[in-house]
Amino acid sequence: MRGLKWVLFLIFLYSVIAVDAQKKEGKFKDFFTDERILHIKITTDVKNLLAEKKSLKDVDAFISCTFPDSTVIGESIRLKQRGHFRRDNCYLSSLMLLFNSNPTNKLAPLKSVKMVGGCGKTGTEEQYLLKEFLAYKMYNLLTDFSFRVRLIHVTYIDSKNRVKSFSQCAFLMEDIDDVAKRNKHQQKKLISYSPAGTHRYQTTLMCIFQYMIGNTDWSIPNYHNIKLVVPRKDTTSIPLPIAYDFDMTGLVNPHYAGTSPLFDIEKVTDRLYRGFPVSFEEVQTVVDLFLGKEKEMISLINNFELLNRKNKSEMLFFLNGFYSEIKNKSTVKNLFITNARKE
Repeated sequence: MRGLKWVLFLIFLYSVIAVDAQKKEGKFKDFFTDERILHIKITTDVKNLLAEKKSLKDVDAFISCTFPDSTVIGESIRLKQRGHFRRDNCYLSSLMLLFNSNPTNKLAPLKSVKMVGGCGKTGTEEQYLLKEFLAYKMYNLLTDFSFRVRLIHVTYIDSKNRVKSFSQCAFLMEDIDDVAKRNKHQQKKLISYSPAGTHRYQTTLMCIFQYMIGNTDWSIPNYHNIKLVVPRKDTTSIPLPIAYDFDMTGLVNPHYAGTSPLFDIEKVTDRLYRGFPVSFEEVQTVVDLFLGKEKEMISLINNFELLNRKNKSEMLFFLNGFYSEIKNKSTVKNLFITNARKE
């Protein structure tokens, strides 16, 4: 009888732990589909963070998150500096927020989340950041195989009072494992694939999206600003590409953006299609998807209150150039088939 009581106690204890874990997970289930802005304060040794942008070490921080329902969660986490260009060229590098550095944290279900901030502290850099945020939202309109993002307003507080506090908009990025999981896929890595060896529809969609936003800063074989996923039930299947990192694009057009000498373009606002040729029917199927989303794309920009009028106009002008092209079938054939990459 004593043994049975012990077994029942263990079952009860396990159920309590499981329910508690589900409650924690449930609070953040819709974290990246919630459109409301999140307010965050990060307290850390900011001066050291600025001086050691190339450091690979985690650093201690205290984060305070104010949610839309006025709930405030404050707890200790770890930060990791990330990115390449921004670590070399920006005032503050992008960060990885290690919410799960302490598994007992209330925010631990968020795991490790990439935070993308402005290159500098000025309003101009913040506008660039907001335009990049909208590029992710445009991608979301076209496919579920895309990173979801959550807009935040972040205040940096120096724990040693050596740097004046400053605030700006930033955004958090969904983890690739979560992107894959909600699509019943898993991440594929280490194996180098040519674009021709990936999912034809999804790759064509991704390539035309990159053309739309004026992005050449990506590579499937080198996993440069690209993640690959495969179905969980068939890991040998052809992988699907998921693009990210959209600041060096014609749509955003930051003053620090440059082009690669490998491409015959002078500036990022010069579009270049980097996809491989597929049939006209395949291209037109994808183009029809873009055409069907035109009004939503325009509305997304027009209704985004944090973007100023000048930047809205520039984004809409650039976007309209793309839509003018794809409404002509001969232009579509010329752009995405005749002038597609041959190698």
